[in-house]
Amino acid sequence: MPEKTSPHILTENNSNANGYTDNLAISGYPPTHKKEKPPSKYRKLVNWTIGSAVLAAIYAHFIWATWYFIEKTEATLDSTTCTGYGFWMIVFIFINFGVAYKFVLKKYLIAPIERYMWKPCAALFKKVPDDWWRLMPLTGLVIYVIMGFLLSPYKRQIPWTTVLSGLIAQFILGLLTIRWDVGRNIFSCIGDKVDTFLKYAVNASAFVYGDDLVLNQAIFAFNALAAIYIMSFTINILYYCGVMQSVVLNIGIFLQWLLGTPICESVNSAANIFLGMSESPFLIKPYLDHMTDSEIHSIMTSGFASVSGTVLAAYISFGATPAHLITSCVMSAPAALCYSKLMYPEVEEVLIKRENIKRIKMEYESLLDAAIKGAGEAAMIILGIIANLISFIATIYFFNGILTWLGTLVGYTEEGELWTLEIILGKVFIPLTYTMGVQWEECEKVGQLIGVKTIVNEFVAFQKMGEMDLSPRSKIIATYSICGFANPGSVGILLSTLGAFMPNKRENLTRLAFRSFLGGCFVCFMTACIAGLLTP
Repeated sequence: MPEKTSPHILTENNSNANGYTDNLAISGYPPTHKKEKPPSKYRKLVNWTIGSAVLAAIYAHFIWATWYFIEKTEATLDSTTCTGYGFWMIVFIFINFGVAYKFVLKKYLIAPIERYMWKPCAALFKKVPDDWWRLMPLTGLVIYVIMGFLLSPYKRQIPWTTVLSGLIAQFILGLLTIRWDVGRNIFSCIGDKVDTFLKYAVNASAFVYGDDLVLNQAIFAFNALAAIYIMSFTINILYYCGVMQSVVLNIGIFLQWLLGTPICESVNSAANIFLGMSESPFLIKPYLDHMTDSEIHSIMTSGFASVSGTVLAAYISFGATPAHLITSCVMSAPAALCYSKLMYPEVEEVLIKRENIKRIKMEYESLLDAAIKGAGEAAMIILGIIANLISFIATIYFFNGILTWLGTLVGYTEEGELWTLEIILGKVFIPLTYTMGVQWEECEKVGQLIGVKTIVNEFVAFQKMGEMDLSPRSKIIATYSICGFANPGSVGILLSTLGAFMPNKRENLTRLAFRSFLGGCFVCFMTACIAGLLTP
């Protein structure tokens, strides 16, 4: 008797115009296309030889650098932790750990520990009473949780264990990266390295456009946006080498274990740490059309609650601190998952599970092909940013002109009294910003930033923040509160992207769009609340 096949999705092997090839399969189902041939022994031998040669070169250079550091310099490890030999030692340790994990630890140590120790301990942890709220005594967090509960259509199905686990994880991440000196220094160092890396694109832009436009006048389109080229270029190379897939999938598996959320939305949330809301769904493209409404809501919420790594350079150019931008993206991953389950819990059967999903492979013809396509995609991103900025800033000027005219008709004619969109939104969001821990005298300014970010976009908000005179603490809270893609323009972008991937669920997308938009905003505000709680 022939085997029965399921109507659900199973295998995809499609290429798109951007050079992505999705090669996923759910085990237990027959593939719809011919399976790829495994790598030949010759290919494996070549890869092993290249990897061994690179590893040998790393060891040789580290030994040489160690000898030179000891014999020829008088520096100490503490003074070189972020810039010299000490930093190279940290990188060398991570490389060795990665090699040891892949060939030894994962098979002979991690697996037995997870089986005989970790899982039993996790089972015991789930039995601990849920009295962790006393660790997060912040009024704003309570308000946003209550709002999420009130907006939930299935209040009895809310997985409170997932919600509480996500909030605790977000708080612990904030504690490690904001309050703990070591964690803060680590992220500060990472932020400095990212800033230094992105500045190489500014030098390249000066070579193309000239020093006057890029360095002297610092024109935004030629200075700040130039870094997007090198980010997209590098990310594509990392995808070609398989590095990004491993990082994203492992973080997604960790989030699934930590929060109990389905694997697809966990992987998407992890991808949003590095990619934008329209790029992350490519990782789970073949499964999107078979997801439940709760999973779709989670994917959209995660997209609205974070920003893409490719546009961090633009925010940095406006004066935002790189370390806080990176920290915000990391903290938003578990927060978006837990809050989406609060606002729209799972009430359907999840079809795609961890045990029957395989790693996604994005193929390019060669390393050079991946790099070139990355640069081409960056050009489209930059054009989109420029078009959106001009359009939305022009819209702000238009509304401000109308409001100013209306104000002059009733006597508001002085410079500081003119009616503008920023002033009105600043007044409306004063209670919101006060619950985040902003000083009362600066609540209106931060409220203006949140309003501009919510109605226009985060680019304009970061630009205005760079022009404001805020205290360091208020600036940190404002950074976390506006570090997300939740704005009307992004709603259209995400609906277009997901609608192309899941044509059978377009009605579901439009129905869930506004709810997930609010969820993304609230996640950013909750992250800002934790930052306000932990920032000295």
